[in-house]
Amino acid sequence: MKKVLSLLIAFVLVGCFAACSNETKSTEEKKITVGICQLVQHEALDAATKGFIDTLTAKYGDKIEFLNENASGDVQTCTTIINNFTNKKVDLILANATPALQAAANGTTDIPILGTSITEYGTALGIDDFNGTVGANISGTSDLAPLDEQAAMIKELFPDAKTVSILYCTSEANSAYQVKIVKENVEKLGCTVVESAFTDSNDVTVAATKAAMSDVIYIPTDNTAASCASTINGVIGTTPVIAGEEGICKGCGVATLSISYYDLGKTTGEMAIKILEGTEKIENMQVEYTSAVKKYNKTKCTELGIDTAALESNGYIAIED
Repeated sequence: MKKVLSLLIAFVLVGCFAACSNETKSTEEKKITVGICQLVQHEALDAATKGFIDTLTAKYGDKIEFLNENASGDVQTCTTIINNFTNKKVDLILANATPALQAAANGTTDIPILGTSITEYGTALGIDDFNGTVGANISGTSDLAPLDEQAAMIKELFPDAKTVSILYCTSEANSAYQVKIVKENVEKLGCTVVESAFTDSNDVTVAATKAAMSDVIYIPTDNTAASCASTINGVIGTTPVIAGEEGICKGCGVATLSISYYDLGKTTGEMAIKILEGTEKIENMQVEYTSAVKKYNKTKCTELGIDTAALESNGYIAIED
C-alpha cells in the first residue's frame, strides 16, 4: 500500500512539475508582436522605421517580434496589411505615412496605433480644430518642419526669384496642407506661385517638367515625390529645388529645413514602450515633434554653382552621402 501511495505521489509531483515547467516555458516564449505598415520604400520612411525598430529592440531584445510590411505605394495594400495585423491581434501598430495611418484608424479601434512621418494629424484624420491629442487608440509623431521658415529659404538663397513652382502629389492630404501654408508665405515674399501637381508616379515627369519653367521649385514632404526624386532630378535641369525633407533634398534638391526621420522613429519607439509597459495611456498621449535642421546637398549645389561656404556660414550642414 505504501509503495502504491509513494508512486501516486511521485506521479502527482512529476505532473505538477511538468505543468509548471510548461507554464514557465509558455510565459518565456510569449513575445510582444508589433505590426509595421509603411506606405512606400524611400529614405525618409525607411529611416523612421529603423529608428522605431532599433529603439524597441534595445528595450526588449528577442522578446519582441516585428511584422514589417511595405505597401509599395498602394493605399489599398495598406488596408490589407492592417487587416492582417488585426486578425493576428498584434500588440501595437506602427503606421508609417498618412495613408497607412488612415488605414489603421479605419481598421481597428482596439489595438494601439502610433503614426509616424505624419505631417498634420488633423488633416490626416479629418479632425477639426486638432489640439495635439487624437484620443481613442491613436497617437504618434509628426514630421512637420516650420513651413514659414522653409518658404523664407527660397528668398534667402534665391533673392532674385520671381516665380516658384510647388511640385506635389494631389492624392496625399498632408501635401495639400503644406502647399496651402507655403503658398501663402511665398506670396507674401512677392513671388508668383504655380502649383505643379501630379496624381501618382506616372505623372511626375510631366509635372516636374512644368515646374522647371519657374525660377525655383519647392517640394513638400511628399511620399510619392520622395520615391521619384531621381526621376525629378533627371528632368528639372538647372532649376533649384528647396525640399521639405532631407531625402528629397538628397535626391534632387539644393537645400532643406528637415527633421531627422531616424530620430523621429526613435521618439515613436519611446512612445511605444510607454504604451506596452502600461506607464501611459495612448488616448492621453500628445503627438510629438522633433527639431529641424538646415541642410544642403553639396553635389547639387556645386553643380549649380551655389557657394557652399556661404551656406555653411549661415548654419547649413552638408547632407552625408
